[in-house]
Amino acid sequence: MATKKNSMVTTSVKSSAKNAIKRTAKKIALKKLPSKKISAGKKADGLPLSVVIRRRIQAQNQRFHANDNISQFIEPGELDQVVDEVAEKVQALLESLIIDTQSDHNTRGTAYRVAKMYVNEVFHGRYVEQPKLTRFPNVSHLNELMIIGPIAVRSACSHHLCPIMGRVWIGVLPDKKTELIGLSKYARITEWIMCRPQIQEEAVVELADILEEKMKPTGLALVMQADHFCMQWRGVKDLDSRMINSVMRGLFLKDASLRREFLSLIEKK
Repeated sequence: MATKKNSMVTTSVKSSAKNAIKRTAKKIALKKLPSKKISAGKKADGLPLSVVIRRRIQAQNQRFHANDNISQFIEPGELDQVVDEVAEKVQALLESLIIDTQSDHNTRGTAYRVAKMYVNEVFHGRYVEQPKLTRFPNVSHLNELMIIGPIAVRSACSHHLCPIMGRVWIGVLPDKKTELIGLSKYARITEWIMCRPQIQEEAVVELADILEEKMKPTGLALVMQADHFCMQWRGVKDLDSRMINSVMRGLFLKDASLRREFLSLIEKK
């Protein structure tokens, strides 16, 4: 009897052990199943988010040049996914440059940092809406020259994606129909325009267009001076060269004395 009972106990233990092994094997198999999570920077259908956004733009027959703002085609929450997709591409760039991002502690995480920098800072003027410009009626009928600046400019050359660093001065001649904007708004709209890959000549014209449209001044003048790292950091490597260009609208075009007054005042700054 004792032998029979011992046999039954041994059989029961073996059976329990087999069941435990089966359960463990099942759990391991489940863990090995492919995850259903969407890859970084991709929509549920597997397309890269950049492709999805590009198709939205093309469906509206709009362009997406380097200096264009495309915020209307980006849905809430998608910019973080754009950062993830860009990070993957920057990682591939680093690998093609034969940079070890695994054992080199300085470049570990560089791809993600660079992606965040481009999307959220350096080129964010492409991806966010135009800042609101609080406008005030010219109740005092101001009609004297106003100069704002120098306003810091941080941009990038669309040819080499090298920095453009400089300053811009804005001259406004209002009349009673002009809508005035707060001083900080000049800096905000300048930053929004400049934080894109572009060339200086086009950037200053676009800034003038927006200010003229929003304010409707009698005269508008802009002067921009900047260092171009695509010429200082590479190529001819000329550290002393700068670019200066101006845009004159309204009375600044017609009245030479007004133009001289503006230019002489910004020279003193």
